[in-house]
Amino acid sequence: MGHSHHNHVHSHTELSGKNLLISIFLNTLITVFQVIGGLISGSLSLLSDALHNFSDVLSLIVSYIANLLSKRKASANKTFGYKRAEIIAAFVNAATLLIVSVILIIEAVERFLNPQQIESNLVIWLALLGILANGFSVFLLKKDAASNMNMKSAYLHLLTDMLASVAVLIGGLLMKFYKIYWIDPLLTLGIAIYLIYVGWDLLKESTRVLMLFTPNTIQVQDIVDSIGKMDSIKNVHHVHIWQLNENEVHLEAHLDFNEDISLSQFESILEEIEEEVFHKYGINHVTIQPEYGKPDSKHIIVQD
Repeated sequence: MGHSHHNHVHSHTELSGKNLLISIFLNTLITVFQVIGGLISGSLSLLSDALHNFSDVLSLIVSYIANLLSKRKASANKTFGYKRAEIIAAFVNAATLLIVSVILIIEAVERFLNPQQIESNLVIWLALLGILANGFSVFLLKKDAASNMNMKSAYLHLLTDMLASVAVLIGGLLMKFYKIYWIDPLLTLGIAIYLIYVGWDLLKESTRVLMLFTPNTIQVQDIVDSIGKMDSIKNVHHVHIWQLNENEVHLEAHLDFNEDISLSQFESILEEIEEEVFHKYGINHVTIQPEYGKPDSKHIIVQD
């Protein structure tokens, strides 16, 4: 059996946890201030923003721990190391976004039924604090979010919270100058719906990776046809393609050869396959089982 790692696979981005720690500190401060301010002012949107900020703190802690774990080396009983720690963190963070959203929707409906007068000045100042602190955290994580699912989940938590603070600020201004108090639960409802929108996509994406599904960008039949065109190969079957994390996509397959080739010939063919699937499909880990005259089914492309 041939197993090959493409030579580009080890160019993994080293992610520093420093920015996550700064964001954890800022969001902890915001949460404390907003809880106190929400209780004093009676603002549901401010308390909902505080709840979201608290979920941010938890998600950032999860992301930070996962970031540390992902850098640990593989061992005899952990042959992949902790490479999936960040995918698990992304899944957990996406799930918490959805849970928080449901809680906010319930609270918004209750406040619609029982509207309350709100101290808008405190709401305005704390919303401004949230915008500044979360805006800075978003800036810190934006670069890493483009290439890492874990950092993207943390980034989305912070981005949505910054937008929520903007909504709370608008609501505070409307309440202060126009006495429109029903805007408070309405904004809470809008925040919740937006959280569901951004959280659902991330939850689906992380679930696909955890379930070892074939990446959406890859069609199994295309790879089978591409490899099968090589002169020495009679058949491609028993194919599995999965994504380990953001950096690694794996392919394993059985190849039935036309002739009983030598090991050196197989190594040459393996290298050709490796180059083909890497440049066309981004697959950087290839495991091939060579066969000649083996009496198994050659027509089953995908099998458990």
